[in-house]
Formats: sequence, C-alpha cells, structure tokens
Amino acid sequence: MADCIFCKIIRGELPCSKVYEDDKVVAFLDIHPVRDGHTLVVPKIHCDNLLDCDPEVLANMIRATQKVARAVVSATGASGFNLGVNSGRAAGQVIFHLHLHIIPRMEGDGLRLWPSREYGSGEMQTLAERIKQRLRSR
Repeated sequence: MADCIFCKIIRGELPCSKVYEDDKVVAFLDIHPVRDGHTLVVPKIHCDNLLDCDPEVLANMIRATQKVARAVVSATGASGFNLGVNSGRAAGQVIFHLHLHIIPRMEGDGLRLWPSREYGSGEMQTLAERIKQRLRSR
C-alpha cells in the first residue's frame, strides 16, 4: 500500500532501526517504546490486521518473533516479555499494517496489564457457547 508507513519502511523509503529481516518478515525497534528494546515484527506482505492476514503469513511472523524475542530478552537483560497485537481501532491499533510488539519486561518494572473482572453466574458458559457456535459455522 502506497501510504502505509510500514510498507514504506519495508521498501526502504523510511528509516528504521532494523534488528532482523528475512524474505517474509522485518523486525525493528519501535520509535515510541514502552521499554528499551520494544521491537515490532512486521510481515512484508501488507495486511491490515490479524483477522485479514493469511495463516501462512502469521506462521512466518511467529517463527521470526520467537527468534527475535530471544535476542531482545538477551540483549536487554529482561527476565520476560509481553507479546502484543492491537487489532482494530477499538483495540488501540494506530498503524493498519499487522505488527507484533515484543516488549521486554523486568520484575517490578512498573508496567501493568489491563484490569480484569469476574463473570457473573452463568455468563462464562453462555459466552463460551456463543463462541463455539461461531466456530462451528465457519
């Protein structure tokens, strides 16, 4: 896509701090990192988000992500990492080219995950059934 920032990076039209590249995927440091070492893994083929991406592209991404995450954890001295994907505007997606975030983590680093809640009586089972019905109909 001509106007996509990540497509421009992939084509070499915009600079990045590239840490990994193969024929299917590129990985580079996020310019607005949550923590030092925050890395994005991006498929070279444009797809807007996880739901419209070919499963083979996703498989290539996860293989590269595992390799890059090991290097990020080692290079930053992290004791773990979060792997994230924002799919859709409501989920916080800003650049509409699928990308995975590798965010290195340290014990007590102050980053917090999202809040949680408990299901009411019967809510979990009802929702699970609705999801299973959608899976069967595809």
